[in-house]
Amino acid sequence: MRRLIIIGGGGHGNVVSEIAELNGYKIINFLDDADIPKAIGKVADFEKYINDSDFIVAIGNNQARFKIQENLIRNGANVVTLIHPKAVVSKTAVIGKGTVLMAGTVINANTKIGNGCIINTCASVDHDCIIGGFSHISVGTRICGTVRIGECTWIGAGATVINNTNICSKCMIGAGAVVLKDINEIGTYIGIPAKMLL
Repeated sequence: MRRLIIIGGGGHGNVVSEIAELNGYKIINFLDDADIPKAIGKVADFEKYINDSDFIVAIGNNQARFKIQENLIRNGANVVTLIHPKAVVSKTAVIGKGTVLMAGTVINANTKIGNGCIINTCASVDHDCIIGGFSHISVGTRICGTVRIGECTWIGAGATVINNTNICSKCMIGAGAVVLKDINEIGTYIGIPAKMLL
């Protein structure tokens, strides 16, 4: 197995590193533009390792993750998907490139998770859902069946999205919010039921 280069050396990167170890990676290095001792270089240094390494982007910001992953792919990097051994993933689910599934996640039948997503610890995504690329489904979130979530959307910790609802791209759903109807306008939504923060 090749070396894994993790872009992003913060807390999320540390969790991704442990999942990578559980997936069999023996050599794991970090690139980060912040001055952190464990990083072997800056993000732009990825080209030095492109021929002998796999890559994953472990940055929480959806837009930053999108830009970096797309640049890696344009330059021929092999971007991998990481799934924790204690995630439960249906055999009919489709998981996109560069996505990470944390411990305790459940992905049910016929669900499609886009590229570069974070499905965080103990989140569940039920049957026939579509999660747009570079979205973050936070810790303990519950996405019910046949939900459509657009790209680069953040669903906060402990939020619930009821079945047969749609959330447009680039939204933020606050922690603990309950989405009871379609959200068609970009914004931040909080509360029970979830309403746009003005």
